[in-house]
Parts: sequence; structure tokens; C-alpha cells
Amino acid sequence: MAGARAKGVSIIYSLSPGAAAADISKELSPVAGEPVVTSGPDKFLGTDLEKILKAKGIETVIVTGTAAHGAVLYTASGAALRGINVIVPVDGVSAESLYAEQYVVWNLANAPRVSAKTTITRTGMIGY
Repeated sequence: MAGARAKGVSIIYSLSPGAAAADISKELSPVAGEPVVTSGPDKFLGTDLEKILKAKGIETVIVTGTAAHGAVLYTASGAALRGINVIVPVDGVSAESLYAEQYVVWNLANAPRVSAKTTITRTGMIGY
């Protein structure tokens, strides 16, 4: 996170209803000024996420998270369907089962329209 911030990368957090920024691990928690949106699986629905991205001129997002089969799948798909390039590092997503993680990666890499905007990678291969 520190390296990304040092390079000027915009970091936007998303939470599930009922969660708070304080629930995020200390090493990953937001710093002052970093936006936090709260929604169900698709973090675009009912939030200002698209508006935030457009205001910052962001054309590519890196989607990570602890609910691969929820927020990662639906937010990454939502971004791709909005014409935003999506990067998903496989070591930056998790789920209750390995199958769910594998399915999400497969789906994002193969789904119509979504796969054309999605790059599957690992965190160590992302250069800022």
C-alpha cells in the first residue's frame, strides 16, 4: 500500500453493509482522504464509485478482496461492463473455498465482454 501511495495510485475501499473501515486490517486500512464505499456484492450499485473513478480519470482498476465470489466477481465485472480495464491479482483475492477462488478467476478470464477488459495476474507483477 505504501508503495502504491508513494507512486500516486488512488486507493478506494469498499465495505459490505454493517462493516466499518476500522474492520480493515491495520496494514491495509485507509488513510485520510481515501474514499470508502459501502454496498452489496457490486460496489457500483448504490454508491458513488463510478463517479469517483471518473472524477480521478481512472481507466484501469485493480480489484482485490476477501469475497472472491461476491465483491471481487461483481465489482470487477461491473467495472469491465462500464468500459473500465480490470486487473485481478489471483493472490489478492480469497474465498471460503479454493473452488470459489478458481471459479471467479476462470469466469473473469472467460465471460463475454468482461474477459476482453480483464487481466489476470499476481501482485508481484503489477508495476505502478
